[in-house]
Amino acid sequence: MEKKMKMPENGRAVALLPIAVFLVIFLGSGIATGDFYSMPAIVAFLIALMVAFFQNREVKFEEKMAIIARGAGDENIITMCLIFLAAGAFSGAVKAAGGADSTVILGLSILPSNVAVVGLFVIGCFISLSMGTSMGTIAALAPIAAGISEKTGFSIAVCIGAVMCGAMFGDNLSMISDTTIAAVKTQGCEMKDKFRENFFIVLPAALITIVIFWFLTKDVTYVPEDLGTYNLWQVLPYLVVLVGALIGFNVFGILIAGTVLSLIVGVATGAMEIGHMFTAVGDGIVGMYDITVISLIVACIVSLVKEYGGIHFVLSFIRKRISGKRGAELGIAVLALLVDVCTANNTVAIVMAGPIAREISEEFEIEPRRSASLLDMFTSVGQGLIPYGAQLLSAASLTALTPFDIIPYCFYPILMGISGIVFILFINPRKVSGR
Repeated sequence: MEKKMKMPENGRAVALLPIAVFLVIFLGSGIATGDFYSMPAIVAFLIALMVAFFQNREVKFEEKMAIIARGAGDENIITMCLIFLAAGAFSGAVKAAGGADSTVILGLSILPSNVAVVGLFVIGCFISLSMGTSMGTIAALAPIAAGISEKTGFSIAVCIGAVMCGAMFGDNLSMISDTTIAAVKTQGCEMKDKFRENFFIVLPAALITIVIFWFLTKDVTYVPEDLGTYNLWQVLPYLVVLVGALIGFNVFGILIAGTVLSLIVGVATGAMEIGHMFTAVGDGIVGMYDITVISLIVACIVSLVKEYGGIHFVLSFIRKRISGKRGAELGIAVLALLVDVCTANNTVAIVMAGPIAREISEEFEIEPRRSASLLDMFTSVGQGLIPYGAQLLSAASLTALTPFDIIPYCFYPILMGISGIVFILFINPRKVSGR
């Protein structure tokens, strides 16, 4: 029988040591080497888990194993991991079927020449919303942005900035984005509810971003050349998943349907051979292994930190400094942003901050869809602006720029943060959701 630890009234600050160790190792290696991806996150998290095991002699090793087993086996964690894998299967299938290329070409084909840079942002929004990945969006659109810059003579930094903004729009909102999945599962709400709540909060930011890019580039024209051809059937799986998720169909069902449809379309259009169908699905699933394993390890760490009193300490610390629902929402926003700045990975940041955010939301009666939106939004704010984040590093490497060249034109993440704060302070959640 497990012995219940005697918990101090305000929790234990020392219980947060494993998280501090992770941050020191992860950030320290990045600062020392100049490469924030020189230390794989999974290695840093495993070291942090070892530290958690060596802590607190009041709890026996066998009891600690039981604690992390319950943490990793939590229904929300397991469901989240399975959704990650299902989303990976769909992503791999639809990409192999030519869906990503057709979507990009379709968008550029209907793009008016006098709004080229604005179009990059809008197309980036659609692609990232459909694909669920900011990195994939940047990889697809960065070469096109470079071409537009070359043809028009307009700054490549502005063009790539538009791509970055569009990529972060979908990274925050997409139904199959790993950030959305993590936010929804850690807060216990439905994807469609989170989308509706989140969409109305970020819509003003997106509209203002369009106006800014139009104003900066209103005298620029661009005539696209050699875009290639697109196939509407290859775009169809994205639309099916997007619409199905918005309607409220079961996320597993809609992802499986999208995967099967992608395979059928890919074979029918000749984009893939029958023998390569399962390879494409497998490649997509493999691409989600890292975040799946990291989610399980983080769940183990958080379960021990919580048992030792770390979560209780954070909650007590926050309670003393905030009052009321709006203060609690600001607390969740700041927590999400700080964790992302420290981890340089918005999905990992949501998985880490999620349990604390849920405790805060339950304490102050914040609706789960609201807390999920805040988590996803403010981690995306950080991810779209930190120069050592994967998105800006990727955009810079593809265009021979530095992240600092692009950041001044990352209007959308900044406006998303401002819009989020305005909604927290002045907008009643019920009015936003229409209830």
